[in-house]
Amino acid sequence: MPRRRRPPRSGALTELPPLKILSQIAALQAIYYAAALVLMFFTAAVAGNPFTLDLVFGWEAVRGDNTQGWLNGFIWCLVGGLVLPLSLTAIVQRSKLILDFALTTHFIHLVVVTLYTTPDHTLPRHTAWWLTMAISSLASYLLGSWGCRYRELQPIAFGGHGGGGGGGGNTTNTLIDNLTNGEGGAGQGDEEQGFITGGRGGGGGGRSKRGSRGDLGGDYEMVTMSGASGSGKGHGHGRSQSTLSQAGLGGPLQKAD
Repeated sequence: MPRRRRPPRSGALTELPPLKILSQIAALQAIYYAAALVLMFFTAAVAGNPFTLDLVFGWEAVRGDNTQGWLNGFIWCLVGGLVLPLSLTAIVQRSKLILDFALTTHFIHLVVVTLYTTPDHTLPRHTAWWLTMAISSLASYLLGSWGCRYRELQPIAFGGHGGGGGGGGNTTNTLIDNLTNGEGGAGQGDEEQGFITGGRGGGGGGRSKRGSRGDLGGDYEMVTMSGASGSGKGHGHGRSQSTLSQAGLGGPLQKAD
């Protein structure tokens, strides 16, 4: 007899497979650099400065002693505070993972700029660069978490399009109106007294239509009890007929044969 395979245990490997994580990191990093590349090229073209890859993959361009350095820092803050949170919300979609992916993106950028710097391959030495990356990381985490939580709290629609729900609500309201008012036009007095009848006074001979709450409005017969006196029968028959009439049940009372 072959051995039964055990079902896979729930955990990080099943919920977050490595290939999926790597693909998300690669997608975020590509969007991060693509947005920075477009903005750096646009600002360099407007300012009339030559465009080089050092503006994107280097750390010397972000500095606080000239206007161009401040502009480059602002671009990195814009990319980290606007483009990256939108990408995190669309790709990651889980608020508890936003911090990990945001820090991973900026850490990879730190490694890239360190390796790109030739020939020393040194860490960034400008305080403005570290301050810019700190602001960018914080903004991407806060705005990305807010975007994912906002998306997670959106109501989930069940049962197809909204038009079908409206039709169902109209049908329900129609059924409630029919049960309350009666299909034959029952009076308000019966409703106030707590009795709901259907079809009384609607030309149905005191009989209510089938399928409504007024099914009690049919014909009734009084069964003669053995051993009762004639006067008692008459009085009892009269009281029963009066009681049924006050209850709004309608229909004549007939003696059993």
